[in-house]
Amino acid sequence: MANERSATTFDPESVPVKDASTVMLVRDSARGVEVFLLQRVVGMDFAGGMTVFPGGGVDRSDSEVSLRWTGPDVDWWARRFDVTQARAQALVLAAVRETFEECGVLLAGEDPDSVIADTTSHAQARAQLEARELSFGDFLTREGLVLRADLLRPWARWVTPLGERRRYDTHFFVAAAPDGQNADGQTSEAERVLWQTPAEALEHWRSGRSVLLPPTWSQLTELSKCASVAEILAAEPEIPTILPVMSRTDAGIHIAFDGDEGYYEGGGPHPWANRSDI
Repeated sequence: MANERSATTFDPESVPVKDASTVMLVRDSARGVEVFLLQRVVGMDFAGGMTVFPGGGVDRSDSEVSLRWTGPDVDWWARRFDVTQARAQALVLAAVRETFEECGVLLAGEDPDSVIADTTSHAQARAQLEARELSFGDFLTREGLVLRADLLRPWARWVTPLGERRRYDTHFFVAAAPDGQNADGQTSEAERVLWQTPAEALEHWRSGRSVLLPPTWSQLTELSKCASVAEILAAEPEIPTILPVMSRTDAGIHIAFDGDEGYYEGGGPHPWANRSDI
């Protein structure tokens, strides 16, 4: 009865859309560009079991902080993502914070021209950040670190379709993995982590060994066209706001978006096919 009651009272129009930041961490290898991916823990409220890039929702503390920052100013980021300056600052800060929390990579340095070579000495602070016992701004200030916004590039923007119980306005960034830092899976949100070329990740999905949400599939498809990290960082993609449309069909739930033919023709598993919580 509880499920029936929740189904009848669920109002899709009332679900708030929260800002989120996602970072595609890339590196060059003998096999081509590799990207860092996490398989989220099954049963999580959002995207449980899915293979994703590091990222998460903007925290209130991301908006209420003043800190040392190098790289494009807030106005530049606001124009690239078509948001207010306040939202732009929060999105950039959330991108750097979530990357540190979820894979231990910290895009910050002791001065505007350096990047921390080893983040293991900040393991306790990382755990406190994930537990929301410490704000990222306070951490950077305490350690005397400069946020390296110049190491990030804006890439894409996707909004969770109407009909989901959790909705995010997700802003995608790309960044090169800093030399010396080790991306890991020491986060409560990841079942496993791995580095794959975009082509390998897409083949992994097509063979049924992973599940990709449309935004993740779309970004991997675009990254697969690039031969090097330098090429990725030099790109200046248009960033329209993509809002997929979710509908029910005889086959299950269908998510419509520009280029969805490639997604559904890929033959991989689609998480909406048998959903009962929508």
